[in-house]
Amino acid sequence: VQLQACGGGLVQAGGYLRLSCAASLRTFSRYAMAWFRQSPGKERQFVAGIWGDYYDDYTDSVKGRFSISRDNAQKTVYLQMNSLKPEDTAVYYCAADLGRAMRNPVTYNYWGQGTQVTVSS
Repeated sequence: VQLQACGGGLVQAGGYLRLSCAASLRTFSRYAMAWFRQSPGKERQFVAGIWGDYYDDYTDSVKGRFSISRDNAQKTVYLQMNSLKPEDTAVYYCAADLGRAMRNPVTYNYWGQGTQVTVSS
């Protein structure tokens, strides 16, 4: 199983980025997909998750700014990030597991390689 994340980059505060994560999961639609982020010296933090036909979850700090979506035909999950802030700077990882999207990273069996997001002030 491979998860390939891309779309990170350097952006000014207030800007936007769209992350993508392509998965080689055979039954992609059955998997909960999530985005986590990690800054140097900090624990990996849940950002957003999506599962089932329409369930999603967001950490409070990104609600109203970030939007997670998925294309089951393309086996890809997206994270649209708007109104970016310097505190959003981190390496962003996609993750996959069966069931619902949990906020605890230890529950995920599959991880992408991470993509760097840097927001300048």
